[in-house]
Order: sequence, then C-alpha cells, then structure tokens
Amino acid sequence: MTTNANNLNADTIKSIRENLGLGRTEFANLLGLGSQGERTVRGWETEEHRPSKKKIEAILALESQLKEIQGTAPLVFKEQTPSFKFIDLFAGIGGIRLPFQELGGECVFTSEWDKFAQKTYLANYADMPSGDITQIKAADVPDHDILLGGFPCQSFSQAGHGKGFSDTRGTMFFEIQRLLVEKRPKAFMLENVKQLRGHDKGRTLNTIQAILRGEFELEVPDDIPLSEEARKALSEKLNYWVDFKVLRAADFGVPQNRERVFIVGFDKDYYSEVDIAEQFAWPEPPCIPTKLGDILEDLSNISAAADKFTISDRLWAGHQKRKEQHKEKGNGFGYTLYNHDSDYTNTISARYYKDGSEILIDQSELGKNPRKLTPRECARLQGFPEEFIVDAVSQGQIYKQFGNSVCVDVVRAVAKSMITFMSSKLVKDKAA
Repeated sequence: MTTNANNLNADTIKSIRENLGLGRTEFANLLGLGSQGERTVRGWETEEHRPSKKKIEAILALESQLKEIQGTAPLVFKEQTPSFKFIDLFAGIGGIRLPFQELGGECVFTSEWDKFAQKTYLANYADMPSGDITQIKAADVPDHDILLGGFPCQSFSQAGHGKGFSDTRGTMFFEIQRLLVEKRPKAFMLENVKQLRGHDKGRTLNTIQAILRGEFELEVPDDIPLSEEARKALSEKLNYWVDFKVLRAADFGVPQNRERVFIVGFDKDYYSEVDIAEQFAWPEPPCIPTKLGDILEDLSNISAAADKFTISDRLWAGHQKRKEQHKEKGNGFGYTLYNHDSDYTNTISARYYKDGSEILIDQSELGKNPRKLTPRECARLQGFPEEFIVDAVSQGQIYKQFGNSVCVDVVRAVAKSMITFMSSKLVKDKAA
C-alpha cells in the first residue's frame, strides 16, 4: 500500500521512523522540530495529536531525502569487509571518526546530542548520530573493537572554570566507563583539552586513568548527576593498559597552536603488557614548519555583498580598545592578528563565531579591516579534507563546530599507531 497523507496514522509514522533507524529525537531534528520535538513525535505516535499538512509532507519525503544524502555525502564508508569496528561518542562533526574510517574501520554507532552537529555529520557521512548518550542503554550499542570519544571538555578547560567532575559535562566520562564495562572493546582513544592534565593538581586525570585500569574505588556523591546505569557500572572493574600524551596540531603539519590530551587504552585481557610495551608507540611528530598562507583562501576579489568575513568598523574599534586596556593592565589579552607568513594561529575555539578575536587575518594590503577565517579555512585549520561539506548549517554554527572539533591530522597519527599495534597482534595470532 502506498503511504500518503490520508493513511499517515500513528502506526505508519512510527513505522517510517523505525524503518529509517531513527530515534524520536533524531526524527524530530530531521523534520526541523524545536526543543520539544521528541515530545511532539511521541504525541503523533500515541495519537495525542496529528502532524500538520506541512509536517506530513516532510515525513513522507524524509526517506527520499536520506537516500539522496547517501548518494551525495563525500565521506561514506565504502569498504565491503571492514578491518575493525568502532563507535564514535560525543562525535561532533566526525573529526575522530574520519582517520579510523580511512584505515578500514567501520563506524557501527555514533552519538552526538547537538542537532546542528548532527546535520553536518549526516551531510558528510550519510549517518545520523543517535542523540543523548545518557539515554541509550549500553546493551543497545553494537559490539565494537575500538571506542572513540572526544568527551565534553568545557568543565576541564579555562573557559569552563575548571569544575571537572562536579560539572554535568564532566560526568560524561562515566558514560564512557559504563560502555567500556558492558562492551569491553579491545581498545579506546579519548581526547580532551590540555588543561585536563593539570586539573585539580593532576588528580582528575589520575582518577580517570585509575578507573580505566581498574585500580580505583570510587564513590560518586548522590548530588552529581549520573544515569542509573552509569552509577551501577562504577562498581565493575576495568582492566586496560592506559597512557596519555599531549599533542600539538602545529607539530603535525597544521598551522594551529592547538594542544590536546589523548588517552589511549588497550584491554589487558586481550593484549599482554609485554606486547603493548614492545609494539605500541605514540606517533613521532614530524615537526615540519607550517605557514598559515597554505590554508588561506584568496579573497582579494570578493564582492562587498559576498564578504561575510571582514569585521565591521565598530567591532574592529572595540577589539583595538580592549587590547589597549589589557596592555595598560600589563597583560597580553585581546585580539591576535595573523597574515600569510605567520607560522601558525592560536587555538580556534567554539566562541570564534562571536567576534573572531583569537584569529583575525590582516587585510591592510587591501585597505580593509581584518577578517575572520572562512568556514573552508576553518576546515583546513582542523585538517578536514577539501570535500568536507561546510555549509550544511549556518556560518555561526559551523564556526562553533570547527572550534569544538579535533585536529584530524593529529588523530590520524594516533590512529595509525593504534591500528599498527592492533594489526600486529592479529598477525601474531594467525602465525601461532
């Protein structure tokens, strides 16, 4: 029977959603519903109310739209026989996924709660991430060899005032822990801001490592928000070899002074500590000199109507005034100006969309105020390939997404080290 507006009842709506493999929240996001979208979809499926004619049309068109995305997304996984399987948690726009996929891995589960990041992820990978990981049972996550997660870092960063585990975002680490307990992947790689290393005089990072190694008895206060499953999982012991390294994007060929903590672990029930010590090695940074000009677009002939990047006279005056005020106070805060010959930029942040102050490109040779980076330049500054789609969302949103992302080149180097070691174990087993 052909589905149309007249026979689109509650059961049919639910059937369409489930056949597309979507949760209610993801279904709502794809239909452009607001913050109460999940509740709206539930109401449709329980016959509390019916969708409008416009929404009915959107529901009926959704399957064909997703098929079209499948045909146009530039980073669809095409290997028939994947070398390994992985999951991508707190996925953002897929910066951690891409290098592992390039190495032959199939992403079998993705989680990302931000609906705008979901949209960019879908446009590039033809894969709609599941939403809030705290609402997903660990048993429902597919089995996998490697767990990947750039878990929320604001609570450990200077911008987040360093609240750590007392902050809701900081407790997201325990969601990773419960998945490790349930699924026991052979390996994991986690990423966070450099400040995690020194947070609470190093105790936070030491606690994370101890939990992953199964060496820590942890009692989480009742007032710290955790899912029931995450709280229960803390009574289970893990058994991972764990190490961490602070790696800088500029040391891996990308002109950005971005430093991040990478935490890698291997299951000691599967790999021996001797094999890990002998065969796993962190990547050696090539430290090839970088130039910002290598990633900049030529905007010398851009029309005034198309120029969304040159900052206004008012904003430029404000930047200069604030910098002078900071200078009088004896500190170096304020905007930073770069040009084609600059070796690298500051770290691009999620707040870049506001005023671009951390990375402004000098345009004095054109007689113009400085400008922000373009979305394509932001993609290059984070190591994304040229085919990566940067206009699936608004300019403000894509700036946030690149500011929150990882540097793909650094992840690629870590991924190669991990997969080289894990592959050597498989070769050794086959030879035995």
